[in-house]
Amino acid sequence: MKALTEREIRSAFVNCSKGEAKRLFVPHDLAERPWDDLDFFGWRDPQAPDRGYLVAEIDGDLRALALRASHSTVGQTRRSMCSLCVTTHTGGVSLLVAPKAGKAGKQGNSVGAYMCSDLACSLYVRGKKDAGAGSRLHETLTLEEKIERTTANVAAFVAKVTASG
Repeated sequence: MKALTEREIRSAFVNCSKGEAKRLFVPHDLAERPWDDLDFFGWRDPQAPDRGYLVAEIDGDLRALALRASHSTVGQTRRSMCSLCVTTHTGGVSLLVAPKAGKAGKQGNSVGAYMCSDLACSLYVRGKKDAGAGSRLHETLTLEEKIERTTANVAAFVAKVTASG
């Protein structure tokens, strides 16, 4: 992924108002992020731990999503799998919900998926971050195929959020 600026990130949000996008937390250390190892940029708000954000390039356009973590504590100690990168964690996967874009979102419609709680899927796929013993299932896929799968899963999630109807 190419390095992003705060302005690019804020202008890419599709499921919140411009005012909300202007006020939300964006990390200040963008220059230090491992952009070459990221398939999408995701982060959590340290002041509001139930809030997360995801930015991905879809068909040449940046799309950013505001996410909310469920407040459920069920399953925090059992292993769960991220639906984006297929990494398993003990307590490190959260149900993250995105309001749909446009009129559907204003009506309260949303889309959810189980994701790595820290949104560091790209780093888990590449082995740059460790989720613990047994976190990566044995697969015959190459690293490039795993990256393609993660990218496709992110694009599919973004498509569900931005779909009208």
